[in-house]
Amino acid sequence: MKIAFFSDCYLDLTGGIVTTITAQKKELEKRGHTVYVFSSSYPKSPEERQKLAKENIFPVKSCCFIGRGITPIARRPKIIERQLEKEHPELKDFDVFYVHYEAGCSIAGLRLGKKYQIKTIQVMHGREDIGEQNLIPAGLRTITALLLNWFHSWYLPHHIKIPKNEELAPTIAASKMWSLMVNHAANADLVLTPSEHFKIKLVKMGLKRPAKVLPNGVEDSLFISNLTPKALLPGETMKIIWHSRVSKEKRILPFLQALELVNGKYRLDVYGDGNDLSRAQKYVKARHLNVKFHGPKPFSKIYPEIIKSHLDVLVSYHFDTFGMTLIEAESAGTPVLYVDPDLKEIAPSAGSILTSGPSRESIAASLEELMKNPDQIEKMSKAMLKNRDVVRVSRVVDKLEKYIKM
Repeated sequence: MKIAFFSDCYLDLTGGIVTTITAQKKELEKRGHTVYVFSSSYPKSPEERQKLAKENIFPVKSCCFIGRGITPIARRPKIIERQLEKEHPELKDFDVFYVHYEAGCSIAGLRLGKKYQIKTIQVMHGREDIGEQNLIPAGLRTITALLLNWFHSWYLPHHIKIPKNEELAPTIAASKMWSLMVNHAANADLVLTPSEHFKIKLVKMGLKRPAKVLPNGVEDSLFISNLTPKALLPGETMKIIWHSRVSKEKRILPFLQALELVNGKYRLDVYGDGNDLSRAQKYVKARHLNVKFHGPKPFSKIYPEIIKSHLDVLVSYHFDTFGMTLIEAESAGTPVLYVDPDLKEIAPSAGSILTSGPSRESIAASLEELMKNPDQIEKMSKAMLKNRDVVRVSRVVDKLEKYIKM
């Protein structure tokens, strides 16, 4: 088959969407499929573009005046459509357009799919309502959400109206972000979500298109055979790893605040970048916490550190619809601590700890309980190793191939 990925989160970024696309692309190509990836991007030299083209990865026209340090932003969808129709006329012969995210490049993928009468599959990755709440100052959230909807509706019809509701959209801003998500998904032939709980939420908010669950997966090549379970000896320093974004929505500061309350020996290694990195570094320095920041690293460099750690953590709350951290830890046999009950369907209960709540006190209490009962680490690690084959990307792509042929 010929499959084209469209995503506004891929080139020049790290994170779950990037990891998912990379793993699925490699597995699909290994099976003989032709796979293109189109993505927004920082400016690239001709040499860089040529190197990417050898891997069938193509930057779309993006806003050059926006500097590095934030997500690359694609130009208007119609500009991208003209670019792709000129540079890639072969797209008319593809079997499926596989769309990730909801901005300019992704919108162009849905529109071109409709124009060429090619099947479109939209993956809904994240809670954009919570993302906007965390990233935009309170006084600007409503106008930002209104403007994003206005822009989006220029290119894709918004037939579904979503009023405020107490459960998922308690504010105008939240209702408008749900409107963007649901109406974007409504323009695809098939909608995929990484978790059942997110699919249920989208349907509850008005999505009528066929929807299936497709979990994320970890590259098979990363699986190391004969891994031994982690063990934490009494009195030993607990090695904790953080490899999510160092950002407000991932709640790095509440986790650091929890460490400040912990009465026990720990070391935290933080991998990644994000909008709260500077604040987190200042917090650690001011309070002399045993934390080391390593900055963004390729996942191939982070994975061995996950294997060496006693505990992996994901403390986002009502933001992650899946949480790649959870399955990356599972594949390495590393126990995880998380705070969001929605993620229970992702993390094996025998290999993980769900805190009693999202507060720093709840997180600290769970960490202290582990330190008082270090034998739990080995029990949880054994459970992770026993279950880890289910998160191989090859199993995910088995399902994806079926969905493409539906």
